[in-house]
Amino acid sequence: MKEMLYSRNAVYETLLARRRDCFQLLLGEGVQERGRIPIMLQMAAEQKIPVNRTPRSMLDKVHPAHQGVALEVSGYPYVNLVDILEHAEQQKQEPFILMLDSLNDPQNFGALLRTAEAVGVHGVILPLAHSVEVTPAVVNASSGASEHLLIAQANLSQAIDDLRLANAWVVGLDEKGAPYTRNHESRLQGGLALVVGSEGEGIRQLVRSKCDFLLRLPMTGRIDSLNAAAAGSVVLYLAYLAREKKEAG
Repeated sequence: MKEMLYSRNAVYETLLARRRDCFQLLLGEGVQERGRIPIMLQMAAEQKIPVNRTPRSMLDKVHPAHQGVALEVSGYPYVNLVDILEHAEQQKQEPFILMLDSLNDPQNFGALLRTAEAVGVHGVILPLAHSVEVTPAVVNASSGASEHLLIAQANLSQAIDDLRLANAWVVGLDEKGAPYTRNHESRLQGGLALVVGSEGEGIRQLVRSKCDFLLRLPMTGRIDSLNAAAAGSVVLYLAYLAREKKEAG
């Protein structure tokens, strides 16, 4: 199935990653060829992707936030859990995985993918149903980070069993969990799968019951919680720092 990606970061990162089939690059008439535009045109030439200059009104039909560029591509190239674990092994690292349970907001999903890519997560696991998929809106919200990540769709309960066999702790981010302290740092240093739930209901009961432990971020301000993207991003970064500390010795 073909789809249209939009915005300069999303298109640039997709061309850079070379994981999708690209059918045509659309460039709005009058767009100045500066910044990343010349680089995108060069990549399109190297990859033999046709470039079509089109009225901005046509790009407006793709999405109002097109920024003068769009890219017609094949659907997102999902992988499986084995691919993610093999990727970690190839890096000679213990698994570092983000699991998203029924997350439905494309902006939150995209923000988490951007953080996951930035901190070196080996892969992301989504449920087979009741969850947002990697749509053009998600690619845009992630600033194209989705194109550099390995993302799988799986039965989360079975995936947790498989991750335990790979010696990964499964940590759920939940408002009923224990508040994070420095004592949790060692739990984040080895193999880790962080589970982030939906914006409204959080982690489903079956998935929650299979987590090794639950964490929440302590709040000292007037608000009592962060949204899924903000909380998940903070814990991902805490895990990144813990893993870096362990590696530094």
